[in-house]
Order: sequence, then structure tokens, then C-alpha cells
Amino acid sequence: TADPLTRYEAVIGIEIHCQLRTVTKMFCSCSVPDDGAEPNTHVCPVCLGLPGALPVINRRAVELVLLTGMAIEATTPDATRWDRKNYFYPDLPKGYQISQYDLPLAAAGRLAIETSDGPFVVGITRAHLEEDTAKLVHASGDDGRKVSLVDFNRSGVPLMEIVTEPDIRTAEQARRYAEELQLLMRSIGASDADMERGQMRVEANVSLRPRGTEPFGTRVEVKNMNSFRSVERAIQYEIARQAAALDAGEPLRQETRGWADDRGETYHMR
Repeated sequence: TADPLTRYEAVIGIEIHCQLRTVTKMFCSCSVPDDGAEPNTHVCPVCLGLPGALPVINRRAVELVLLTGMAIEATTPDATRWDRKNYFYPDLPKGYQISQYDLPLAAAGRLAIETSDGPFVVGITRAHLEEDTAKLVHASGDDGRKVSLVDFNRSGVPLMEIVTEPDIRTAEQARRYAEELQLLMRSIGASDADMERGQMRVEANVSLRPRGTEPFGTRVEVKNMNSFRSVERAIQYEIARQAAALDAGEPLRQETRGWADDRGETYHMR
């Protein structure tokens, strides 16, 4: 089969969440738990979202995002703002996540990478600060029924989200960007960025358009990529899947898809 990128141009944007290297959580004095911590042992009224609890910002987390902004040549605003990202899910005790949107701590940055086709610069829209959610554990009870358990140890851990411009055009560029960003995070001490431990999570927004045209195609978000190899394979698969649908005259829908590494394919999530 011919390379679909001869007929279509891929438009790819990357969102990466990095757990910041802090001792305590984002808005309370609970310590950031180790991987082996007993469930629900690093919690307090603030990170449990209990009524009347008030957040107090983690100064070190703010400093690490500002440091990252300097490293990616971003601008820093005179003032920043916190926003509520409202959604209802068992892993979000308050019913909203404290995050940033239009006034992030760092904006309009860039990161240079090396690829097999030569150097390439990825534009970075913003790097903003937010709190992590709790962790859902899906299991089976003693009676065989499926149950979902919630561990709030991770709730409130400082996260930095780094969002690129839709500048990336190939799966290789996406992989090299993620690799370079991990190296940068470790070099400046902002994050350990260990993908196997969930400290760095990569999501890709992928769309196709016929070569020579300007309008963006239908965007598909791809999650659950837990290694750099998975990032490259998942995007390659998604490019091929979308190209086959377009060639067959089938409409694409905006959706979120997961990556099944064992099967080597993406699947519909929502």
C-alpha cells in the first residue's frame, strides 16, 4: 500500500502532562506518594474535595513551570489566572479540576528537534499548571462482580500540561518531540518524566487533509500511549486508518481513541 502521506498531509498536535518534581501536592501539604504507597493514605480534606477546605498554592510547582517556560523560550504574563475545568467523574472529588487556560504561566514557546529529515522546530502554545485527578482501579470483587475502586493518593499532585501548535506532520517528528521534551524536563529538574510510572503522559490530536489544501480535517485524539515507540506506532496507525476511510469516501467523526499496544491499533473510547 502506498504511503498515505503522498496523498494527504497529517496535522498533529501533542499534549503532554508531566508530574512536577515537588515534595507536596499542588494545593495542600500532603506529600506526593511513592508508587508503592497504600491507597488513600496521602490525603486530606483539600485533596479529597471536602466542603469548606481551601487550597493554598504550591510555590515550588509555580517556579518549575516558570523554569520550563524559560527553557522553551516562552513568554510569561504579568498576571496569571486559575480556572475551573468542570466535569463529573468518580476520580474528581470536587466536580471540577483547578487548571489554567487563557492566562497560563508560559505561552508562545518553541522546541527544536532533530529528525531523519533534518532539524525541525515545534511551536508550543502554552505550558500551564493544574492538579492531577485520583486513580480509578477496575477489579473484581470476592463474589465475582466487577467493581471500581478510587485511590485518592494521586488527587492534587502538581501537573504541568504542555500543548503544541498543530505544527507536527509525521509520527517520527511526534516521537522525537516527546523524547526531547523528556530530556529537557529531566535536565532542568522540573520532572522525572518517567512514562512507565505515569509521570509523563502523551496524547496526540491527529487529522488529515488533502495535500495542497489549507482547512484542517476532522480531529481525532489518541490516548494511552505509554512509550515513545507507542507514540510513533499509534500515530502511524491513525494516519493510515484515516487515509483509508477518506479514500473509501467514509466520513470521519471527531472522537477520542485509545491505543492498544498489544494489537497495534487504536480503538473508539468516546
